[in-house]
Amino acid sequence: MTAPHIHLASKSPRRQELLRQLGVDFDVLKLREAPGRERDVVEGARDAEPPLHYVERMARTKVAAGWQRMVQRMLPEWPVLSADTEVVLDGVIFGKPADAADAARMLKVLSGQTHQVITAVAVRLGERTEVEVSISNVAFRSLAPQEIEHYVATGEPADKAGAYAIQGKAAAFITRIDGSFSGVVGLPLAETAELLARLGMPVL
Repeated sequence: MTAPHIHLASKSPRRQELLRQLGVDFDVLKLREAPGRERDVVEGARDAEPPLHYVERMARTKVAAGWQRMVQRMLPEWPVLSADTEVVLDGVIFGKPADAADAARMLKVLSGQTHQVITAVAVRLGERTEVEVSISNVAFRSLAPQEIEHYVATGEPADKAGAYAIQGKAAAFITRIDGSFSGVVGLPLAETAELLARLGMPVL
């Protein structure tokens, strides 16, 4: 069986590694994100938008932008995959920290709490778009101020939803996961495999 070949509309090295774990061949399809240029996707929840709705909307928006870029660049017409991951506590979305101080603030709020990690995966082929959503509960132990300070100093929280990486040093903060580990990392593999299978591209 030939391995699926797709366009990945994400620059996340974590998602790339997870796709390799599934044995999926992919090309990275870069979207416009540079400051000072019109971005392909503008992130940010609308007023009173529920987190689940926001995450799914972002995944759909990213995959639509990716498909448009593929067509404009006259690339091979393979399925386009994108995803969006957000950390949520008490209905509040914790995106990527703006800086070290913001990362420390997020970790202080998450300390000793159980939060949700919501990841939506979208795959588009032609006019068809399929979406799956993974929701996991992640419990943090209480973190001492110096632990937060030292962790932020490693630089690991940068560019991570909720200011932590479960596959990195922050694993020492987590006492329990109820859900998908790969979904918390950024790409739930069971849901991704199911989406590709629906489009006639089984990974196993």
